[in-house]
Amino acid sequence: MAGSQASFSKDLGVVEESRADQGVTGNSGVAECAAHKDAFLTIGESAAPPPRLDPHSAVFLDVDGTLIEIAARPELVQVPREVPMLIARVSEEREGALALISGRPLAELDRLFQPWRGAAAGLHGVERRRADGTLHCVHESAAKAALDRIRPKLATLARSDSRLIFEDKGGTVALHYRAAPEREAEIRACAEALQRDAATQLRLIVGKMVVEFQPLHVNKGLAIAAFLGEPPFLGRHPVFVGDDTTDEDGFAEIRRRGGVGVRVGPPRATAATHSLPSVAAVLAWLG
Repeated sequence: MAGSQASFSKDLGVVEESRADQGVTGNSGVAECAAHKDAFLTIGESAAPPPRLDPHSAVFLDVDGTLIEIAARPELVQVPREVPMLIARVSEEREGALALISGRPLAELDRLFQPWRGAAAGLHGVERRRADGTLHCVHESAAKAALDRIRPKLATLARSDSRLIFEDKGGTVALHYRAAPEREAEIRACAEALQRDAATQLRLIVGKMVVEFQPLHVNKGLAIAAFLGEPPFLGRHPVFVGDDTTDEDGFAEIRRRGGVGVRVGPPRATAATHSLPSVAAVLAWLG
């Protein structure tokens, strides 16, 4: 799959990412975004975002690959001590209109970014903490049952190779293969087979060296939309920064609202309107 563009399989409900860390082909076609069929993915625009972050904006930030560098294992990430202070300052400047939008659980976000503890969506929106601290969690019994069927199969696959990492987040499950890139085709084929049996309950997301299953009616775009319907986000111009396939729903929602979507990393097919090259560039821009 190296060098391929992002594509969406309507049969499987799969969004596949281009291997952005290994380069992009020169083909410029378009592909539909999974959650927003009226939005189109095109090769990422090279334009940087506006030089200053609008003080009247509502800011939404992915975490891994956006605010912090991706590590070999999820638990090995390092958060520079200035990052929690930075997001606290950006949030305070906007009266709390900043939210982290992550695939990690809320408990992990709180641990990583302590002492900051603000609005956040965990598990792609399965868990959502509003700016006032109240919690909203998505409970779908059919999706839970489907995850329960998939969970032991992914765990068994991970046990076959110590380089594979099975991550059970409760509301979602993932298999990381960053240390075994030669098994990519095999792992994706296995994930797609599992998806065929759960297509009406679960969505398969193929990210940077990871496959992840989440409830079908949960994604980062819906989480952002929910925040934008509540104070202090209500009425503000939305900005979302992310780097991976799971962020495309957020970019599509931001584009639909005329906001600023910023994709981090090398060019690839995306619904984002702008780009920044690295985590360091994101932190500099936010600062």
